[in-house]
Amino acid sequence: MKTSPFLAALAVSAIGLPIAAHAAPVTVKDDDGNTVTLQKPAQRVISLAPHVTELLFAAGGASRVVGVVSYSDFPEAAKKIPQIGSNRELDLERIMALKPDLIVAWRHGGSERQIEMVRKLGVPMFHSDPQKLEDIPDSVARLGQLMGTDTAARPAADGLRNQLTDLRKRYANRPVVRSFYQVWDKPLYTLSGRHIVSDALRLCGGENIFAKLEVTAPVVGVEAVLQENPEAIFATAEKNYGGVSMWKAYPTLTAVRNDNLFTIDGQLLNRAGPRMIAGTAQLCEKLELARSHRAK
Repeated sequence: MKTSPFLAALAVSAIGLPIAAHAAPVTVKDDDGNTVTLQKPAQRVISLAPHVTELLFAAGGASRVVGVVSYSDFPEAAKKIPQIGSNRELDLERIMALKPDLIVAWRHGGSERQIEMVRKLGVPMFHSDPQKLEDIPDSVARLGQLMGTDTAARPAADGLRNQLTDLRKRYANRPVVRSFYQVWDKPLYTLSGRHIVSDALRLCGGENIFAKLEVTAPVVGVEAVLQENPEAIFATAEKNYGGVSMWKAYPTLTAVRNDNLFTIDGQLLNRAGPRMIAGTAQLCEKLELARSHRAK
């Protein structure tokens, strides 16, 4: 004898399990504009980038993330999740063994071959690549939809949007500070206007001197930086890394002359996750300090 859907749902409820068997499919657009549809909220999610791990946690998915790549070290609980490789070398067997129902990937220069291999596994995939600061709270909200954690994701996304609104109001129409953003020194890497860091600079009233370069993370020469003569130089703090100190050898550089050599936390600004909003606030404060160093 067939049991009616109503009685079946009532029986499930009576033993304390969630009534989700007949949940409607969930459909969202990823950052490449692709449609991602799940027949039910994702319960086992794999993250293929550190910033993705942070987005998933912010969206209320702490208990649903079953696999991460190396350097997924925030929040603290992420360190305890099994690793399935790096964002360049993935262990497909480990991925399959974890039985994911959603994979969230980051498409970058060295990832195409790996992502295509993962795609062939047939698991739904969401591409995460925030290009603007506003994309970060939007990502939190969409990932919350895919995981069925909207009650946590929506207020988290709204909180990030409010922080961005406050920063925009505070630093609107501030005098422009031409800036060089240094990712690494050997070789000398920077970020172009294609990277979300340039959007953070713009919000603060900064101007990326290499915004027009085509490559997202180009290598530039010292001579090119000297020719552009930035008013401020930013470098991320890393172990065994010279940072901004190298520029003290060029005392005629405006950033050196005005004491505008700044070190900032790269994990806050180089990862397009929720903490980037706090990193942007720090960036804005440094740019405001640079303005105060201008000759009266």
